Amino acid sequence: MAEKTTRAVAKGVRLAPRKVSLVASLVRGRSVADALVILEHTPKRAARPIAKVIASAKANAVTTHGIQEKDLVIETLTVTAGPRLKRYKPAAQGRALPFQKKTSHITVVVRGDEKPKKKPAAAKAAAKEETK
Repeated sequence: MAEKTTRAVAKGVRLAPRKVSLVASLVRGRSVADALVILEHTPKRAARPIAKVIASAKANAVTTHGIQEKDLVIETLTVTAGPRLKRYKPAAQGRALPFQKKTSHITVVVRGDEKPKKKPAAAKAAAKEETK
């Protein structure tokens, strides 16, 4: 059976990429089932969006690409910087100090084996007759 890959992307996640990549490194290269369990027990705010993207990639693989669910593995998990929201914070003596709200883009690529194709009923009946 041939291996196939599927991906899912979350853009503009309102967390700093540096913090998200810490959590991403915990599950990079693991199986999808293991990764979801690990993220469920990780006490970081970034664990939730990463788990959602992995679950989305898993759903894409199973429903649209016909990949077996049991042997899905995270091939790549990348976190890149998204657009920054520029804001100002009030300071003493009437000043305003600039700061940036950082965002992240999370991309997950999963790979796994294709599900075996089911034979049509007519072909099964013909195969049974040939064996008799």
